[in-house]
Amino acid sequence: MHGKSVPAQEMRALLTARKLLQTKYRDVTMSLRGFGLKVGSTTPRHFAARIRELVAGHATLTAIAAALLAARATLGTQLRDLDKRRRDQARADKRTRLLMTAPGVGAIVALTFVAAVDDPARFRSSKAVGAHFGLTPKKYPSGETDITGRISKIGDASVRTVLDEAANVILTRPVTGSALKSWAARLARRAGLPKAKVALARTLAVVMHRMLIDETPFDAQRAAARA
Repeated sequence: MHGKSVPAQEMRALLTARKLLQTKYRDVTMSLRGFGLKVGSTTPRHFAARIRELVAGHATLTAIAAALLAARATLGTQLRDLDKRRRDQARADKRTRLLMTAPGVGAIVALTFVAAVDDPARFRSSKAVGAHFGLTPKKYPSGETDITGRISKIGDASVRTVLDEAANVILTRPVTGSALKSWAARLARRAGLPKAKVALARTLAVVMHRMLIDETPFDAQRAAARA
């Protein structure tokens, strides 16, 4: 059992708090859209004015909208403050900047991975990282059969989520690191996109851990060879 360092715990707390505020902000916004009002297409800047315009003349809806808009404004302010702190922390952390040289890896992916791994040396090999975060298939050996199932999904779910998002970016958007993208695209054509995303997420975990151990930036050819 690994006891997380204080910096890793603080980094994880920041990400958790940011995610909570983001979720609540979205919930309040969707609640305001759920009054049966035809809000239509609008921007975050003009959303509040549009809601006030639609509820004008309806006393009960006006009171409810005022309360929810006030809560939304407060959540938005606090979310922006934590976002700034998150960006500052990503810029200040050497390991995070290193991981962000990999395709599809932004500040949130890098911070989440660094906080979860904490001490890269605690893993005997980079290949163990994929299994640690539940990205390797389950095995069902019985007699002469050995059935391979779905991924185990053990360990930190937030790491699997961000690695899956990074894999999706690599597969669906123009990114650097074409060798790794080409390998994943070939796998997607052969086995399907969902399996290719999981395999790419697992490979990213291995590659990112190796980057932390070696203290070297992303190398597309080495990453593809490892895959």
